[in-house]
Amino acid sequence: MDQTAESTDKSISPFRRGAEVIERFLKTLPGTPGVYRMIDDAGQVLYVGKAKNLKKRVAAYVKTTGQSTRIMRMVSLTRSMEFVSTHTEVEALLLEANLIKNLKPRYNIILRDDKSFPYILITGDHDWPQITKHRGARSRKGEYYGPFASAGAVNETLATFQRLFPLRSCSDSEFQNRTRPCLQYQIKRCSAPCVGLISREDYLDVVDEARGFLSGKSFELQEKLARKMQAASDALDFEQAAIYRDRLKAMAHIQSRQTINLPTNDEVDVIAAYQEGGQTCVQVFFLRSGQNFGNRAHYPTHTKDDSPADVLAAFIGQFYDGRVAPRGIWTSHELEDADLIGEALSVTAERTVRIETPKRGAKREMVEHALMNAKGALLRRMAENASQRRHLEGVAEAFGLAEPPERIEVYDNSHISGTHSVGAMVVAGPEGFEKKAYRKFNIKNTALSPGDDYGMMREVLTRRFTRLQKEDPDRVGPGASGSREQWPDLVLIDGGQGQLSVACEVFDELGITDVTLVAIAKGPDRNAGRERFFMPGRASFSLPEKDPTLYFLQRLRDEVHHYAITSHRARRSRAIGRSPLDEIPGIGAKRKKALLNRFGSAKGVEQAALSDLQSVEGISRATAEVIYNFFHDES
Repeated sequence: MDQTAESTDKSISPFRRGAEVIERFLKTLPGTPGVYRMIDDAGQVLYVGKAKNLKKRVAAYVKTTGQSTRIMRMVSLTRSMEFVSTHTEVEALLLEANLIKNLKPRYNIILRDDKSFPYILITGDHDWPQITKHRGARSRKGEYYGPFASAGAVNETLATFQRLFPLRSCSDSEFQNRTRPCLQYQIKRCSAPCVGLISREDYLDVVDEARGFLSGKSFELQEKLARKMQAASDALDFEQAAIYRDRLKAMAHIQSRQTINLPTNDEVDVIAAYQEGGQTCVQVFFLRSGQNFGNRAHYPTHTKDDSPADVLAAFIGQFYDGRVAPRGIWTSHELEDADLIGEALSVTAERTVRIETPKRGAKREMVEHALMNAKGALLRRMAENASQRRHLEGVAEAFGLAEPPERIEVYDNSHISGTHSVGAMVVAGPEGFEKKAYRKFNIKNTALSPGDDYGMMREVLTRRFTRLQKEDPDRVGPGASGSREQWPDLVLIDGGQGQLSVACEVFDELGITDVTLVAIAKGPDRNAGRERFFMPGRASFSLPEKDPTLYFLQRLRDEVHHYAITSHRARRSRAIGRSPLDEIPGIGAKRKKALLNRFGSAKGVEQAALSDLQSVEGISRATAEVIYNFFHDES
C-alpha cells in the first residue's frame, strides 16, 4: 500500500498537519502484523517500525497527549506513509531490522558499524585441509570457527595456533606447485605436506586435534600431548619430545589468553549497553567453546529518549541481520520483546536462539565484565570527543570561522613523474577521522602535463563538488534527511598559494561561496612546525610552533598524504601486474598461461609470427589472428 496525503490548511500546527496525514491511512489499514514507514516531503524515510496490529500501532501516533518530543517532531515531518503486511510478527521484526539497516532512517536507532567479522576456516574441499582466515559469505566447504572480534584477533590466534597445529596456510595452487618446503616449515609453523614430509594419516590426525581444540576439547588434547611427550622421552626420542613440549607451551599460551570460566561450553554472545550523556556504547563479547574470541564496541545513533533496553533491542535486530546468531545471547538489560526477538533469530539461524538476562552466578559476572568494558570504552570515547571538540574550536579561531567545523575535507595528490596519478580526500569531524567518507580520484585528464599538480587538484575538486551539487543541491547539511553527501565547512589543501588559487577558481566556476578554503604548506626546508597557511583575502601566516591546533592540522595533512600515497601505490601495483594479453578479447587465464609458457613474455607474443601463435595448444587460427592483429593492426 502506498499513498500520499497532505493537509492544505497552513494555519494548523505542524504536529496536527502530520497527524492528519496519518489519520487518512487509518481508514484502510488492516489489524494484522506488518511494517510501516513514515516519509517526509522530500521522499526520505523518517522512521521504520513494526507492529503486531498495524491499525492500532499507527493510530497511537495521532494522540495529542503523552507523546515525547521526538515522536511529535517525527509526526510533524510526516507527509506520507508506506506499509507492508506480513503473516506474523516475527516476519515483521525481521523486515524492520533489514529496512532500518539499509535505509538508515534518522529517527530510528541505527547500528552504524556493520562490518563482517573474521573466522578461522579449516577447509573441507581438499585432501590436505588448509587453515586460514575467512571473512564474508561462508560459501567454501569446511568448518568455520568464530566469529573473532577483529582481523588482529584472528591473526594473533592463527600465529600461535600454527605453532600448536602445524597445518598448511598456503593456497591450493601454491600447494600443488611446491617442490621444496617454504619458510613456514623452517619456522615450525607447517609440517610441509606439499613435499611429503608428513604422511596424510598423521596430517589428518593434526587436523582432528585442531578441530577438537577449537570445539572446546583443549584439556583432553593437552593430556593426550603430555602422554605422547612422555612416551617419546621414555623411548629416548628427545627431538620428538621437544616438539610435543613446544606444542604444550603454545596451548598454554592460548588458554591463558582466551579460556574463561563459564558453566557452559556452548556458543554465546554477551551484549552489554552502558549509557551516559545521551550516548550508548554496546560491547559484544564472542564466547565459543569456553574461549573468548574477543570483543568489539559499537556506538549506535539514537535520541536521548531511548533507554539502554531500547537500544539493545534495536541493536540486536540489526546486528544479526545477515549473520547467524549463536545459541545463546546474554544481555545486560531485560528486553521487552526478548522472546519475539529470539524467535526471529531462530528462524534465520534454523535452530533455537535464546535471549536471557542473567541475574547471578558466573553468567552474570561475564555480563558485568562486558558492562564494565562498555563503560570504559564510552568514557574514553567521550574524552576523545571532548579533546577533538577543543581542536575544532582551535581551528575555528585560527581561520576565523563563526563556529567549530562539523566536517573538514583535506585534499592531496600523489604520482611519480605524472604516472598513475591519484587524488585523495580524507574527512574529519567531531568524532575524529571518518574513514568511511574517504575518497580517492584516479586522474582521468590525459591532456595534463606529467606532474601537473595544479591540473590534478582542479580535476579532483571539480569532480568532487560537481557531484556534491548534483546529489545535494539544497545543501541540507550534515546528517539531515535528504542528503546522501555532506557539505564540508572547511576544505584544507596540501599545498601553497598556487594550490589555493586553483581551488578558488573551481569554487568561483561552481558558484560555491560558503565553504572556507585553506592551503597548508611546509615552511623553509620543509620542516614540520613551520607550516604556512594561505587563505583568500588574507596574508599568509603561521601558528605558534607548539600550538595544539597546529599539531592537529599537521595530523590532518599527514593523514591525507598517507592515504594519497597508499592509493597511488595500489594503483601502480595493479598496473605493474597487468599484461597486454589481458586486453585481448578471448584470452583468458588458461590461454594466457599457454602463450607465456611458449614465448616467455608478452613481448615475445608480440614478436611471434602468425604460424607460431597458431601452434600453441588451445590457440585456433581465428584466435591467433585476433592476437596477431591486436599487436600489429595500426588502425
